[in-house]
Amino acid sequence: MGYSFFAMLSRMKYIDRWALMRNTESENLDSHSKEVAVIAHALAVIGNVRFNKNYNADRAAVLGLYHDAQEIITGDLPTPVKYHNEKILDAYKEIEASATERLVSMLPDDLKNEFKSALTGESDKDLLPLVKAADKLSALIKCIEERKAGNMEFKEAERSTRERIAELNSEEANVFLNEFIGAFELTLDQL
Repeated sequence: MGYSFFAMLSRMKYIDRWALMRNTESENLDSHSKEVAVIAHALAVIGNVRFNKNYNADRAAVLGLYHDAQEIITGDLPTPVKYHNEKILDAYKEIEASATERLVSMLPDDLKNEFKSALTGESDKDLLPLVKAADKLSALIKCIEERKAGNMEFKEAERSTRERIAELNSEEANVFLNEFIGAFELTLDQL
């Protein structure tokens, strides 16, 4: 039979996001993770070029690809539920850790450490804030796309997501907001 890690990861396409919201266009974990990877890479490049940081942009992209892989097992717990109180958040972190261990157990022993590192980012603490910012920026893009489609269900989510991005105090995220987010308001013919 072999190992099931990659077969399990391929199921990311079946995990829908934004379950509590009416969506004009559904978003799955697979497409979200790809977008987070692209944005995390961009934020690392911005940090390196504009702010003389020394980020590993390729590694930032890898962490973005795997940042929500545990949701294959846990599902996407909506933000208002996850952050309702500390008890729920702590319990969810335990569940995520257990899901990580389950995913890692689906690998041969010699690959476990490398993939556990990609799933947790534990050896890349300097990149985790970039991945978090990329995750929030991806959420903002979803909110903008939904609003553009006439779905006012995402209006409050867009406002609060912009606030959460500002709270990150990320120079790189601010550059992305100021120079790239506006283009998501445009139509194809305007791009």
